[in-house]
Amino acid sequence: MSQGTPGGQDTDLPDVDTFRRAMGRFVTGVTMLTTRTRDIDHGMTASALTSVSLEPLLLLACIEREGRFHDAVLEAGVWGVSVLSGRDRPGAEWLATRGRPLHGQLDRLAHHHGRATGVALLNEALSTFECRTTAVHPAGDHSIVVGEVVAVTSAPHSGPALVYYRGRYETLS
Repeated sequence: MSQGTPGGQDTDLPDVDTFRRAMGRFVTGVTMLTTRTRDIDHGMTASALTSVSLEPLLLLACIEREGRFHDAVLEAGVWGVSVLSGRDRPGAEWLATRGRPLHGQLDRLAHHHGRATGVALLNEALSTFECRTTAVHPAGDHSIVVGEVVAVTSAPHSGPALVYYRGRYETLS
């Protein structure tokens, strides 16, 4: 039986633009994902991050297969997450820019390297996570990368969170 109407008749599948518009109404937090290979820090802006499990502590991130971050994170086997505040919008925009230089891409962002994995983490992030990859699942044009959380911090300061809604960055207090 085909997917579609209850009578089994085929219906047109939604197009990409309709799907994007509908998903754009789902508010997501904005993060910076990082990894490190061959003494090069790699970063990307991501909103597809999810807590998976408390026992063990697991997160997942969805990473586009065509992007250079994909191969770097698979090679490294470790990655970091910095949850961005409203003041981190310029960094989020920079790391979402296709074709930015590979070397020094994090130079304009105040960061340090995590103790557990050595990946870059933003100094002023609302929270940070360091993960070791435990599984990778192909999913269309992305890979779902699951990681065990090996270190976590929460900032003592608070501020508005950077969120993504209807194709724009916004802040949420």
